[in-house]
Amino acid sequence: MTTTSAGNAKDILIERIRELAYLYSEDPFTLASGKQSNHFFDMKPVMMDPECAHLLGVLIHNVIGKLGSVDAIGGLELGAVPLTGIAIAKAGKGSLLRGFIVRKEPKGRGGRKTGNPPGIEGASLDEGARIVLLEDVITTGGSSLKASKILAEMGCNVVGCITILDREEGGRQAFETAEIPLFPLTLKSEIVG
Repeated sequence: MTTTSAGNAKDILIERIRELAYLYSEDPFTLASGKQSNHFFDMKPVMMDPECAHLLGVLIHNVIGKLGSVDAIGGLELGAVPLTGIAIAKAGKGSLLRGFIVRKEPKGRGGRKTGNPPGIEGASLDEGARIVLLEDVITTGGSSLKASKILAEMGCNVVGCITILDREEGGRQAFETAEIPLFPLTLKSEIVG
C-alpha cells in the first residue's frame, strides 16, 4: 500500500473539490454567513467520497502533527461531524485522540455520561484539554468562533481550527483577532483561480 504525501493529497483534493463541491451561478447564492456570492461550495459530497475522506484524513493529521499534543478534535454540526469521524478513523486504533460535536442548539440533556454541558456531545472534554476545531467551509469564521467560545468557557484550550476551504472573505482575520490559528487545507483562489 502506498502512502499519500500531504502535498500530493492537497493537489488531488483541489481537483476533487472542483468536481464534487464547486458551483458557480450568475444569480448569487446566499451563504450561511448571510453574504451573497456567485461561488458556492457544498463539501458534503467531498466528505462522503472515500478517496476524498482519505485525502482529508492525511491533510488533517499533517496539521495536527505540527501542533504537538492534541486531546480532542471536532466542531459545530453539521460540517464538522463527518470531518471528526474522518479524523478519528485516520488516527487509528490505540490513538488517544477523541472526537466531539458542538450542537447549534443544545437539546438540554447534556452529556449524560461525559460530563459535558448541554450542546457538547461525544467524548468527555476536560478542563485544559487541547482542542482543534474542524469546519468544512470558513467564510467569516462566525460559526467556528462561536464553538470556540463555548469550549473556552469550559476551560478547554482551542489550539487551532482546520477547515477544508477558506473562502478568503474575512475568516482568517477573525481567527487572528481571536488569537486562534486557522489552517485551511485549500483556498477559494486555488479552486476558482
